Amino acid sequence: MALIKSISGIRGTIGGKPGSGLTPADLVRFTAAFATFLTESNPGKKLFVVVGRDARISGEMVNNIVTGTLMGMGVNVLDIGLTTTPTTEIAVVDEQASGGIILTASHNPKQWNALKLLNHKGEFLSAREGERVIAISEASSFEFATVNDLGNYRTDDSYIQKHIDKVLALPLVDAAAIGKAHLRIVIDAVNSTGGIAIPALLKALNVKEIDPLYCSPTGHFPHNPEPLPEHLADICDAVVKNRADLGFVVDPDVDRLAIINELGEPFGEEYTLVAVADYILQNKKGNTVSNLSSTQALKIVTESAGGKYFASAVGEVNVVEMMKAQSAVIGGEGNGGIIYPELHYGRDALVGIALFLTHLVKSGKKCSALRDQYPDFYISKNKIEFSPEMDIEKILTKIVEKYKSQPISTIDGIKIHFENEWVHLRRSNTEPIVRIYAESDMMVKADNLAKKIINDFKDIFKDI
Repeated sequence: MALIKSISGIRGTIGGKPGSGLTPADLVRFTAAFATFLTESNPGKKLFVVVGRDARISGEMVNNIVTGTLMGMGVNVLDIGLTTTPTTEIAVVDEQASGGIILTASHNPKQWNALKLLNHKGEFLSAREGERVIAISEASSFEFATVNDLGNYRTDDSYIQKHIDKVLALPLVDAAAIGKAHLRIVIDAVNSTGGIAIPALLKALNVKEIDPLYCSPTGHFPHNPEPLPEHLADICDAVVKNRADLGFVVDPDVDRLAIINELGEPFGEEYTLVAVADYILQNKKGNTVSNLSSTQALKIVTESAGGKYFASAVGEVNVVEMMKAQSAVIGGEGNGGIIYPELHYGRDALVGIALFLTHLVKSGKKCSALRDQYPDFYISKNKIEFSPEMDIEKILTKIVEKYKSQPISTIDGIKIHFENEWVHLRRSNTEPIVRIYAESDMMVKADNLAKKIINDFKDIFKDI
């Protein structure tokens, strides 16, 4: 069993003893803490919270406990049911709610669930705010409402359509052009809420032929739900077999987007953002943001269009903060997360699909040819497990000293820049590991760079 508390919420495996897994007791305590935090932020006001969930098996149970606890804390609840993370974010703003809770463990397997917490802007809590919620939870510093002050409860299942309508209204989304292209598209929604949202979106975009794959929102994931190439064999085969123009894959809460080209090959999760940013920058000059572990291809595309690229610390809340500070017209993360501020500040696979399809049909190219126009980079992802006796901070300091002649960023861990490649070392907040990502223009070079840093890490440890 596992239970992880972080600034973005609480997640864990369902069942077990309180404090060791995500149990009803933990759900009550953390939800009450969030309600208390909102009360502190909105003194004297009647609170109103939007709750949405993905389709995982535990969702109904978790939803009942969370909404009931909110009502018990005197909070009015709008339950928008089976939906997506970006849809919930939009609903918080549209409803002028005090905050929101998304019940999803994102790409984690079916035994996991989580509460992701939103502020009144429909954005994830800051580090300081998240730490306050954790502190309230651990101290059980909350008090339930009396009978006359209980919150009320209502439902609204129209928000996915409202989300789609907002996407279609964007000036850079051209449904007419998409319709004229007579596309055939395969969808893998991993049997979660993307199976509701993505076919409806594609129909609204005038896509002529839609081949659904794993689009029943049962929560029984047919494969590992993280949309990585090694998990996508079925849709790659289906695209070729059906002679489709491309395929789309989303994770269970539909904030990440992976693309399969007409040859049944992954477009590359890092390049979802690169392609969409290219389209936006062709039509609107501006800046872009991604996190420090994302491909440098975005920087090249941005600067070629006359804009400036900025790198933030890892984490959606950090990307959003940097996007606002730099007035970015597009941003996101290299895991297929698109953040388009003209719609809202959240990773959103729906807007990513609409913008990508418009870009594709206006380019007049096949999906594989569109990918070929971007510079090739490859990221090697590795990790080092460490034991309590290892002085990780001292080792990292020694690595900085060794490479002090190279450009180094310490915004989030250590990122060392070389001529045409980089390596990023980050200590995990939840596990005893250091993640080491390296990028180069060939996979073997990226792997070798990562191995070199790992060997440095081990050599330094032996010497201290």
